[in-house]
Order: sequence, then C-alpha cells, then structure tokens
Amino acid sequence: MKSSKQRSFLKWAGGKFALIEPIVKQLPTGTRLVEPFVGAGSVFLNTNYEHYWLNDINPDLIDVYRRLQNSPEQLIEATRPLFTAANNNADVYYRLRNEFNQSKSSLRRASLFIYFNRHGYNGLCRYNRSGGFNVPFGRYKRPYFPEQEMQAFAAKAHLASFTCLPFEQVFARVETGDVVYCDPPYAPLSATASFTAYAGNGFSSDEQLKLAECADHCANEQGSPVLISNHDLESTRYWYQSAKITQLDVRRNISRNGNGRGKVRELLALYEIEVNAEPN
Repeated sequence: MKSSKQRSFLKWAGGKFALIEPIVKQLPTGTRLVEPFVGAGSVFLNTNYEHYWLNDINPDLIDVYRRLQNSPEQLIEATRPLFTAANNNADVYYRLRNEFNQSKSSLRRASLFIYFNRHGYNGLCRYNRSGGFNVPFGRYKRPYFPEQEMQAFAAKAHLASFTCLPFEQVFARVETGDVVYCDPPYAPLSATASFTAYAGNGFSSDEQLKLAECADHCANEQGSPVLISNHDLESTRYWYQSAKITQLDVRRNISRNGNGRGKVRELLALYEIEVNAEPN
C-alpha cells in the first residue's frame, strides 16, 4: 500500500520523514507551526496547521524555498537540465561546485543547490569555514529529479513565511497560538560523528543548551509549547531535563558504509505550558 506521507524534494541528513507519525502525535494543536530549523521540511509537508513560519540559518536553503513559493516553474525548468547522464560525472560535479562557490544568490545558484543535493555524497549539506560548499561527489547511478515533490512543496508554500535567522531571534518572536518544532543539528554520537558544519559553522554544546533554555522559556513564559528532536544521550537528557521525554528507535540514515546503518536511539522532548497548582 502506497504511503500517504509526502516526501521532501530534498535528501537530508537526519530528515524527519521516517519519524512523521510520532512527531505529529506529540505536536500540540495551534494556529501556526514555527520551525526554527526547517531543514528538508518534512514536518511542514505532513501537518495541517493554518499557517507556518519556516526558518533556517542556511540562506541557500531558504532561497530555494522562496523561489518555489514565488516562481516554482521557473526554478523547476532551470534545474531540469542539470539532471542528465552527462552531468552525473565527478569532473562536471566539481566544476559546478566551483561555479556555485563563486556565485551569489541567483536562479542558477538555487538550481545548483538542488543538483548537489541529489548528486552529492549522501545528500549532505556542508560548508567549510570560508562558507564554501564542500560535499564530495556521490557516485549514484541515476540521480532522481524530484519534480513532483518540488511541485507539492510549492503548492503548500503559500501557507508559509520563510526567514533566515538565528534560532534565538525566532523564539523571541513566537506569539500566542504558535506551536514550535525544533530539529536542530543533532548532538554527535561520538567525537568523529558530527555533521554540524551545516552553514559554515558548528552547533556547539553551548548552543544546544541555549536552545533548551529558549524552549523552556517559550513554554512557561511566552505560553507556546515546544517539541525538540535529538539523539537520546546523557547530554540531551540533561539539557531537556525539564521536558517530557519520549524515546524513539530509528534507522540511521547517514553512515560511512552500508554495514554501519542500524538503529540508534533518538528522543522527543516536549515543553508544555505548566498549569499552576491550586493555591494553598
């Protein structure tokens, strides 16, 4: 039986397509869903809020989303010619990567971003400290051009506002009636397992703790519930100690080799509005 879930047009390290059911089950009701770390947008695509505020610190990603919102056919037609057998070649890939790193925001850059997402290694999105995209060639037999998925995203994008802000600024602007879902760069399972060089910098333990503090404040001072996903580790349980924790077992999507793909523990941390006890 075909799944009714809507896939993102982007491959994404840590994408939430496989966890949609438990995430949706945990998400509170509200008027607007706010995502400070929207990533591939699987939660946006598979929920039914009246409005969405979709934010990400990666300006290339947000530019692609805005183009799909405002001129989807233009972006689709600009991207289609990149998905040819001739372009599924390491030399071409690295030449186009060099072009991308020397260009500024443009339709060409947006189309190349989608090309890299499907032709690069494991769908990673990673930048060096100078801001240069540095994901190596992926060596896939026939990369898939996600035209239907791009059209599905565009069809729903009118419900959303897109921004490129630090997560702290997003939390500061959360309003009554909002529900916040956070899928931050995950805490690494080991010192060598981090893919957090996502927007030219890392996502440190201090930032993980700051996110937990923002979530707690958002629920208890601003009155808007927050759900966070992350690895289930001693560190994350410490950060989210004031939240309701749900443990999940999921299949690893990113590994150095196929034999390394297996189940890892993840968690959902729900910060709900505290109801004051009866007065003494």
